Amino acid sequence: MSSDYKYEIVIYWSAEDEAFIAEVPELAGCAADGATYAEALANVDVIIREWIETAKELGRPIPEPKGRLIYT
Repeated sequence: MSSDYKYEIVIYWSAEDEAFIAEVPELAGCAADGATYAEALANVDVIIREWIETAKELGRPIPEPKGRLIYT
């Protein structure tokens, strides 16, 4: 995960996609996939950075990481 941001990441196997899915619940629409658990985690790290860069460019707020979420 990105060393700058500490968002919770939920990783699960999707039989439908035949891939591991990594989602970041605190960042709407922020998700990635990978053939392995490690690949999904590495890919979502890139997507987190891109999500934040895009939010900054658009002047949108960036949520502060809350740590472990109750509903996951």
